[in-house]
Amino acid sequence: MTANRPYAEVIGDPIRQSKSPMIHGFWLQKLGIDADYKAVHVKPEELADYIATRRRDPNWRGCNVTLPHKIAVLDHVGDPGGLRDSIGAMNTILRDENGELTGTNTDAGGFYTPLSQSDLGDIHVCIIGNGGAARAILFALSRLDVGNVHIMARNPLKSVGLLSQFGLKGECVQMEADLPPAQLLVNASPLGMQGVAEALDIDLAPLPDNAIVYDIVYTPLMTPLLRQAEARGLQTIDGLEMLIGQADLAFELFFGQPAPREYDKELRKLLTK
Repeated sequence: MTANRPYAEVIGDPIRQSKSPMIHGFWLQKLGIDADYKAVHVKPEELADYIATRRRDPNWRGCNVTLPHKIAVLDHVGDPGGLRDSIGAMNTILRDENGELTGTNTDAGGFYTPLSQSDLGDIHVCIIGNGGAARAILFALSRLDVGNVHIMARNPLKSVGLLSQFGLKGECVQMEADLPPAQLLVNASPLGMQGVAEALDIDLAPLPDNAIVYDIVYTPLMTPLLRQAEARGLQTIDGLEMLIGQADLAFELFFGQPAPREYDKELRKLLTK
C-alpha cells in the first residue's frame, strides 16, 4: 500500500472468504480513484487494539465489519444514529477529519434492495439465525409491515428478545424445528458458508410454490440451500445481492463518490469466476 494513500478495509475472523476487496477495488478502478481497500484478519481479542491503531492513521477512511465483530464494535466507536438501541449491530466504521470514529449499518439497506420490487405486505417470513446480520434484517422487516416472523436459532430466548425489540409478531424455535410455510425464507446465519463445518440441514417442502429463498452466504455463491430451492422451482436471491448492496452504501461513505452500479453485470462475472 502506497504511503499517504487513503484506504479502507474489511475486518473479520475468518476473513479469507471476503469478496469486499474485489468489489471495492473494482469500483475504485472504474472511477479512477487513487485509494486502496483490503481485508484484515482481526481476532476478537485484537479488536480493541485494531480500532485504536486505525484511529491514529489519517489515511484510514474506515472499515466494513463482518463476523464475529458486528456487535462488539459498538463498544469501541461513536454511535450517533443510535444503533445500539435500534439494530443492535454495526457493519461499517468511519473516521472523520478529526480522527473521531463513528459507526453505521448498511446491511439493512443492502438486504432490502433485491426485495424492493416484491410485495412483502403481511407475509409470513422465516429467518434462520439471530446474530448481527439477522438484527439488520429484522430491522428492515420491521419497516415493511410484514406479518408473522418466525426465527429459527440455537437460542430461542434471544430470538424472543429480538422480536420484541423490533416490534414484530411471530414465533421463536430451535434450529432443528420444522420449517413453517413462509413466503420468504432468509438464511441469516453462517451455515453453509465455506469453512464452516456445520451444514444447514433443512427441508424446504413446507414452503409454498411462490416462496422466495434468500441466502446471505456468498461463499460458495450457490449454497446447498439455494440449490434445493432452485430444484423446487422457487425464486432465489443469492448472497452477492446483499453484499453488493451494502458495499454500495459503504463505498460512498469511504470514498465520497457513488459506486458505479452500471457495471454490476461485469462485477458479478468477476466475483463468480
